[in-house]
Amino acid sequence: MAYKILAINGSYRRGGVIDQAVETACAAARAAGAETTSVILTERYIEFCLNCRACMQAPGEKRGDCVHNDGMGALLDQADAADALILAAPVNFFNVTAVTRRFMERLGPCACWPWGAKAPALRRRPHKKAVIITSSAMPSLLGRLATGAIRALKLAAESLGAKPAGTLFIGLSSMEKKPRLAERDVRLAAKLGLRLAKGARR
Repeated sequence: MAYKILAINGSYRRGGVIDQAVETACAAARAAGAETTSVILTERYIEFCLNCRACMQAPGEKRGDCVHNDGMGALLDQADAADALILAAPVNFFNVTAVTRRFMERLGPCACWPWGAKAPALRRRPHKKAVIITSSAMPSLLGRLATGAIRALKLAAESLGAKPAGTLFIGLSSMEKKPRLAERDVRLAAKLGLRLAKGARR
């Protein structure tokens, strides 16, 4: 059975540097024998979280049931079935895009937080790997320090049962209307995709 990698992409701009980096990582993983699937969040019907916490009340490892009947359940099924994840989103207003935040807020079923408890607890310990990809108009070092994108995507990965195995922060991504991924970032994205695919041989 092929080693499955699911990429979840929260970019608004098709063909931009996030798309290019995700495809580069996926191509490297496929070349190493993995099977990849990419999901574009803007193309999925996902409602906003109601913060009702109904999905978080039942104990146990089984994912909670959301009151919404939309595309999120199927996406979580895909994430559960994947052996590794790629989570990608650019920075907008110092954090990930709104469509990515909407997805993240719907990860409540992955945690248990019954009424009366002081804090939520993840239903499962991280047991797979994830790669984090983000971009910003800032230089990459400043972006890592000044934005919350990497932290947000890492939290999403952990909620989905994945431990981050590497990050790519693409800086100065707004210098051109149709930017091309720099060669350095191409190499890093490919290296991260290969790192995920190596899990198939372990």
